[in-house]
Amino acid sequence: MAKYVDGYVIPIKKTNLKAYKKLATLGRKIWMEHGALDYYECVGDALDAKWGMPFKKLCKLKAEETVVFAFVIFKSKADRNRINAKVYADPRMQPKPGTKFAMPFDMKRFSMGGFKALVST
Repeated sequence: MAKYVDGYVIPIKKTNLKAYKKLATLGRKIWMEHGALDYYECVGDALDAKWGMPFKKLCKLKAEETVVFAFVIFKSKADRNRINAKVYADPRMQPKPGTKFAMPFDMKRFSMGGFKALVST
């Protein structure tokens, strides 16, 4: 079966990981409820690759930062579009009225894209 993946690369201050995990946990719940096949949020651990472009260099990480590599798996691109529309409209994804909400990372350095599965299990 063909699959479609949304992938994210997010430079983040290590001190913001606790706040990010809270958002990611809610995100997983919402995406899965609306039909995603799987959902991962992974934090950098071994970022000094000996070949290729290390994530530290690619993301221009500062000493106090790490990177989150996240991805959501869908049945198809059409399914992804349908599910994401539901997720983005979900009231739990909206800031609570009267509160100031700030992402625990710099949105200017956030990167994402949609990917067709080339090889999968």
